Amino acid sequence: MHDNTMISEMTKKYGRKFVSAAEAVSVIQSGDRVYIHPGCAVPLVLVDAMVKRWEELHDVEVCHLLGVGEAAYARAEMSGHFRHNAFFIGKNVRQAVCDGRADFTPIFLSEIPALFYGGHYPIEVALIQVSPPDDHGYCSFGVGVECTRAATDVAKIVVAQVNPHMPRTLGDCFIHMNRIDYCVDTDAPLKELPQLEGDVTPEEMDVYRQIGQQVASLVEDGSTLQLGIGRIPDATVQYLKDRKDLGVHSEMVSDGIIPLMEDGVVTNLRKTLLPGKTVTSFVLGSQKLFDFVDNNPAFEFRPSQFTNDPFTIARNNNMIAVNSAIEVDLTGQVVADSVGYRFYSGFGGQVDFMRGAAKSEGGKPIIALPSTAKGGTISRITTHVREGAGITTSRGDVHYVITEHGIVNLHGRTIRQRAELLIGIAHPSFREELEAFAKEHHYL
Repeated sequence: MHDNTMISEMTKKYGRKFVSAAEAVSVIQSGDRVYIHPGCAVPLVLVDAMVKRWEELHDVEVCHLLGVGEAAYARAEMSGHFRHNAFFIGKNVRQAVCDGRADFTPIFLSEIPALFYGGHYPIEVALIQVSPPDDHGYCSFGVGVECTRAATDVAKIVVAQVNPHMPRTLGDCFIHMNRIDYCVDTDAPLKELPQLEGDVTPEEMDVYRQIGQQVASLVEDGSTLQLGIGRIPDATVQYLKDRKDLGVHSEMVSDGIIPLMEDGVVTNLRKTLLPGKTVTSFVLGSQKLFDFVDNNPAFEFRPSQFTNDPFTIARNNNMIAVNSAIEVDLTGQVVADSVGYRFYSGFGGQVDFMRGAAKSEGGKPIIALPSTAKGGTISRITTHVREGAGITTSRGDVHYVITEHGIVNLHGRTIRQRAELLIGIAHPSFREELEAFAKEHHYL
């Protein structure tokens, strides 16, 4: 990362661009649409300065993907002043969306940049956080390039929080100082991803370990992986330590990538697309992860329209995509973004990677989930999709489904076969109920 000497030199060269946070966000006007750099890259100094103006601003739309940290603009008292539009719902805005105080746009992550570039979704102001510029004037988007590259390409005004703590990541993830209108000099650690929500009992952890072991059993030497964040990917990583020459092409990576790369499990040497590179769009995790990706040529950061394009994903042979779900019904419909009428998260890259892995030579699209929820009282293999819930991955897109009770492949299977297979990996306590429903509705 960059030292204070470089910051002072940078300030001399681009001094006219450097202003206070209050001055920088003064460009935001009522009725504007403001894009915020998401994830661990969230520019908190700029966001806080914007929120302080709340009483004088009206009808400002704030849009972003999953954010980390407090989203004060989504509080109830901000109604009429700010309104959030979530491309992926995080914990910090979930209640606002469910209360109708914020919006949710269901869209594949691969297609968000096209909204910006196509002019369908103009951006007046982009608030971003970047590394200090190099000798040529280029700043790195650091821990997240995702859709931010597209947003800054089209934004009328770009305001950057320039921070020496932001890693200088490599790939297609740079912005020149000439493109930045206003800079705010900051020197503070990035926001790390908080611990996973909720407490987990030893019994639940055992379930995640069993699922991870099942997922890992489908991973062969030389496979290329998409593993997100969460307990299932974390558990899966533990069972990959004896694999050789794995590759990574993923929308995001978390701390679990570190031991795999340090121990030589992930080498990317056998990848058919960008061999030698761990390809990702953003990272979510701890300071250890931020340090690991800093100036690390083993990583190739690319925008979402590249990493999540199903046709690009499919260029990786033996592509294994692992995603989770809230529920899967007996016909194979996958719900991942909502709990009944309550919107919970978003599409993210699930469908992008399911379709990409399906078209990959030797690819395996996987949906992995515990068989039950709420302490074993609810089956996540369901008779039918809960009222109000939305289908994320269709019956036609689903292939492998994994619970702690086994692995099934639904691709090319009849409804009768699907029902039989899914009942077989449901929790034993619910199999009789599921079978009775399937017979009543002539699935069996």
